[in-house]
Amino acid sequence: MTFLDYLVSVDARTALMDRMMRTLGVDRQLTVVADHAAVTNRAVNRCRSCGHQDECSAWLDNHHHADEPPAYCRNSDLIARLQHVSGNG
Repeated sequence: MTFLDYLVSVDARTALMDRMMRTLGVDRQLTVVADHAAVTNRAVNRCRSCGHQDECSAWLDNHHHADEPPAYCRNSDLIARLQHVSGNG
């Protein structure tokens, strides 16, 4: 993998994480939690290390709104906490 391939992969996974947060209605909550930059960085890192990029992209293409992430989502605990804070879960 070239460095450029790595950067494209990182951007794609970051975009998937952003789409997942929006699909689950917690994107705004993520920006206002305490130490949101660190929380977001950890979430992005979990997404980057996930082996389900294609599966995730297909899931997001078929879900414009959802109450729960797919079972393989490495940010499901964070999403549940953000939903609880917002009263959506």
